[in-house]
Amino acid sequence: MLQAAAPTPLSNWRLAALGVLVAAIIVTPFILLQQATRNADDAWRAVSHSQQVEVTVQGLAADMRNLENGALSMASGVDNAPMRQRASASRDRILPLLRQLQELTRDNAEQQLRIGALQTHILLRKTQAERVIEQGTGATVADIDQMVARYPIHDLIDAIVRAEQQLLGERQGRAEVVAARARAGAWIAMAAQLLLLGGLLTYAGRQIAHRLRAESDASRASARATVVLDTVREPIVAVDHEQRVVMHNAAFAELFGVEGDARGQRLSELGNGAWADERMMHRLADVLGRGRELWDFEHEQRTADGMERTMMINARRMPLPDSEDSVALVTASDISVQKASDRQIRELNRQLEGKVEQVSDVNRELEAFSYSVSHDLRAPLRHIAGFGDKLRRHLGDDADEKSRHYLEVMVSSARRMSALIDDLLVYSRLGRSALRVQTVDMQSLVSDTRAMLDANSATEAPGHTIEWRIAPLPVVVGDENMLRQVWLNLLGNAVKYSQGSEPARIEVEYRRGTDGHHFTVRDNGAGFDMKYAGKLFGVFQRLHALSEFPGTGIGLASVRRVLARHGGRIHAEGEPGKGATFHFTLPEAGDLPAHNETTP
Repeated sequence: MLQAAAPTPLSNWRLAALGVLVAAIIVTPFILLQQATRNADDAWRAVSHSQQVEVTVQGLAADMRNLENGALSMASGVDNAPMRQRASASRDRILPLLRQLQELTRDNAEQQLRIGALQTHILLRKTQAERVIEQGTGATVADIDQMVARYPIHDLIDAIVRAEQQLLGERQGRAEVVAARARAGAWIAMAAQLLLLGGLLTYAGRQIAHRLRAESDASRASARATVVLDTVREPIVAVDHEQRVVMHNAAFAELFGVEGDARGQRLSELGNGAWADERMMHRLADVLGRGRELWDFEHEQRTADGMERTMMINARRMPLPDSEDSVALVTASDISVQKASDRQIRELNRQLEGKVEQVSDVNRELEAFSYSVSHDLRAPLRHIAGFGDKLRRHLGDDADEKSRHYLEVMVSSARRMSALIDDLLVYSRLGRSALRVQTVDMQSLVSDTRAMLDANSATEAPGHTIEWRIAPLPVVVGDENMLRQVWLNLLGNAVKYSQGSEPARIEVEYRRGTDGHHFTVRDNGAGFDMKYAGKLFGVFQRLHALSEFPGTGIGLASVRRVLARHGGRIHAEGEPGKGATFHFTLPEAGDLPAHNETTP
């Protein structure tokens, strides 16, 4: 439902303070952690640098030893390819290692001095070692002694390593201090976060409490508005710019089968697509987008009861009280009865044009025929039946069994003949009388017929049970008396031929088809053989003996005549002992025959 006004928004300074708090909670720990991370990375890079210097010095000493060992071996007469290869590889690495060592210690002047002296001694020793290698076994003891003892490098290497180890210790200490500070900073940042978060939660809690109170007040106001809105029996719905439901009343939910709260659903998805019409959606979009009002727009819709209804739609744009948005307020009025009446009037006018004289001729013929049948045929039958009764009373107990039988046959035959004449009169009238077209509530006709048949059954067969299942039926356009005759015959036959079934089950079904209204009457009675289905609707045609089921054989012929007068048709299905099913159709009002000519 539509909501009442929302609580007053936060003031500007409160919004600014809230933004600062959120930024402090998010940004401050990030900055502290970033700084601590950079300090730790710098400290550990310094540690790694000292270790790399020491590894480079040790590698340089190892290559020097390899070169000198190779020279000593060759001077003593040991000369082979692997040894020469190892000595050559060590000699090639000495100069790159010296340059790398100088690069690593360029920020340390003292180390640069030591490395300069080391470089001089190493190059001189390297030159002397290469001379011994060239001389081979011809090298003298003085040459070897000069190579080994004249240019000492081990003291310089030890001094460089000690200096780097001292730097390494200092740098490791600084790295640990930085790491400790980073941990402390993280805890301090966490505590600050918790304090800021606590303050924010306190503030948010107060705002939520205030909003809940406001929403409670709005909810009560909305409930009062909802009660008022639901008392309106005209369907009402409001939709937003996306044509989603914002509110609806009880009448809308009832007519279109909406269960629960439909807010947020698209209007086109409700009522099994009753609103899923491109023209309707376009009109509603114009109402919201262009501010146009929709007045008396007629729209065909199938509602929750399965009925096709003509709805008159009105819509206008309405601003929401709690926002700057607007909705389209839509009302729907059911004008199906009015439309049916309009169609009836048009049909009557169309049928009446040029038919006055023809109707008069038909009526005169019908009157003459009715008088002839009523007077010339029924009067003698009344005499036969009347005098037969008098003769039976006159003879009394003196009449023998055969006489009484003859009298009974005579009287019953006269009465049956009178009933046949009555049915023929009805049959003739159904074919010749003008259609009095009007709106006819088929539900009411079936209910009245059922009530009469139930009463007759209770009198004639007190112990017999009839179970009825009648679907919702539509309002059609036709002759009410003729259509009543259809239901009397079809439902009467269903009751009559189901007397042997306990309980009797009679069903009336309906569906809307492309060619009009489809009705079905089904029972679980005696049924019939389908090879005789062609005889069902003929005059005086019977498929059962008169002793089994009474009747004149004109009822179904009358049904077919009425339906033919209305432009409809009928057919039947059945099976002996399993009941019968009758299907008949009636066209839409606009498809009714445009004449009242007699029907055979």
